[in-house]
Amino acid sequence: MASPVHQFVIEEYIKFPADSGLLSFTNSALWMAFGVVLSTMFLSIAMRKKELVPGRLQMSAELLYEFVIKMVKDNIGAKGRRYFPFVFTIFVFVLMGNILGLLPYSFTYTSHLAVTGALALAVFFAVILFGLINHGVKFFSLFVPSDVPWWILPFLVPIELISFFIRPLTLSVRLFANMMAGHIMLKIVASFAVAMSAMGGAWFVMGFPFAFIDVLLLMFELLVAFIQAYVFAILACVYLKDSVDLHH
Repeated sequence: MASPVHQFVIEEYIKFPADSGLLSFTNSALWMAFGVVLSTMFLSIAMRKKELVPGRLQMSAELLYEFVIKMVKDNIGAKGRRYFPFVFTIFVFVLMGNILGLLPYSFTYTSHLAVTGALALAVFFAVILFGLINHGVKFFSLFVPSDVPWWILPFLVPIELISFFIRPLTLSVRLFANMMAGHIMLKIVASFAVAMSAMGGAWFVMGFPFAFIDVLLLMFELLVAFIQAYVFAILACVYLKDSVDLHH
């Protein structure tokens, strides 16, 4: 029986340059490329005809668009439309990674902290960049709540700073931990089902319950894949709102 964590092992396919070994093309990079290509192809093909009465593909793409744009409007406001491409890209990228990871012999790139951490840092620096563009140095007043007695500020400002700078860690760990835990559980149950099938006549008696549970877990993981992409995107919207409206 294969190790449940074997599915998360990084494998190098190509090294660049070959003599240094500093850069390499891995299975994680391969499946990220698959995610980008598949999502681009789906959205391009679905919206190619732009029919008044949409078909299934066009309707799926439009529902995806409406879902994300509503998320952006509800959490950032009317000014948040400028951030829609950024949030939409993150949502689709995370969702595609979560779903592709459920395929046999695939690789879940969102189950690695390096990937989720890079996405979280992209959101973190986007908040700072857009905040400085929109408000200049006044953006840093975000860490100094108004209507607070001056003698409390030395205690409150460090807390605000810590809560702000810890965002990338919490955002990245949440996604990577949930995807890794769910896939390990799915792998373990699937391995039990395969092991039971090797027992001949005992398969129907003992293997069927494991297979049924495995199907239920797969459906549950599909739901988790969507929820985790949604949570990551909606938290990105909440953080980006600080670059639009300074909360005190």
